[in-house]
Amino acid sequence: MHEAQFSIQGNNGEVICGLCVHRCRIKSGHRGICGVRENRDGGLYSLVYGRLVAELVDPIEKKPLFHFLPASTSYSIATVGCNFRCRHCQNFSISQPGNFPADAPPGVLRSPEFVVESAIAAGCQSISYTFVEPTIFFEFAYDCCVLAHRHGLKNVFVSNGYATEETTRKLAPVLDAINIDIKAFNDDFYRTICGARLQPVLDTVRLMRELGVWVEITTLLIPGLNDSEQELTQLAEFIVSLDPAIPWHVSAFFPTYKLTDRPATPVLTLQKARKIGLAAGLHHVYEGNVTDSGGENTVCPSCQARLISRFRFTVQENRLAHGCCPQCGEKIAGVWE
Repeated sequence: MHEAQFSIQGNNGEVICGLCVHRCRIKSGHRGICGVRENRDGGLYSLVYGRLVAELVDPIEKKPLFHFLPASTSYSIATVGCNFRCRHCQNFSISQPGNFPADAPPGVLRSPEFVVESAIAAGCQSISYTFVEPTIFFEFAYDCCVLAHRHGLKNVFVSNGYATEETTRKLAPVLDAINIDIKAFNDDFYRTICGARLQPVLDTVRLMRELGVWVEITTLLIPGLNDSEQELTQLAEFIVSLDPAIPWHVSAFFPTYKLTDRPATPVLTLQKARKIGLAAGLHHVYEGNVTDSGGENTVCPSCQARLISRFRFTVQENRLAHGCCPQCGEKIAGVWE
């Protein structure tokens, strides 16, 4: 076990965890909602420090990040656990591992040095903390981030955006990019489908932008639950209010885990969402989890020239010239070098 950060002593041996917005009040011998932070005799401990259940080399486009070091690879890691209970989680086998023994957590024990050395050896330009909510293994992720920067690597979170303000402010100086899920633009969806609330996620998106982290947003469109024209318009308008250059990824849902009573998302729904986003003023809206839709390419918001062509997370052509459109000179927001 590894001593956890962001803990406050409560009454009668209770500990309040300030890592995420749930702010769990944890009694001695118990764990928080994430299932991986435990109160041991009035001290808060992470059970998964360095206990990796996933170590993969992925294209950065798979995160998805389309405006961050395109065509590069990212060393992707995860532990078990999550602070959400999404009924449609595609990684539920590791995000919802159950009440495992504290002295035998799942995963292979790794050090930050091992992760950074592995990323460098694989030719990666970044490390991604992903597959489950990376905030729940904050202590290990943070140590990796610090070491990665010393070796010239970038750091990426793929997140549900449910960290507290204090956690976000500590993480941001060592984080280069984040993809945040805005899973819906209604609080009822968050409460019934995810076990959370909407507003803290919006607050995190705003704060990450203010702190200088490159932000992209993903919304998985589930038929009949979060894909109405009104809701998509409101969500797009929220993103525009922060910065119209923030990329928005609208992705297709496929029935899984505990949400199998909904059909897969039609391509037409993604195309509709993309049109809604562009009409609201967004510069870049991408269609995900489908192929041959034509919605994965980056075009210039000024002259509509195709700048980056993609197919299945692979960059086929990149015509950007030092982050600018070669046809009209428009500067395209992103981290390109």
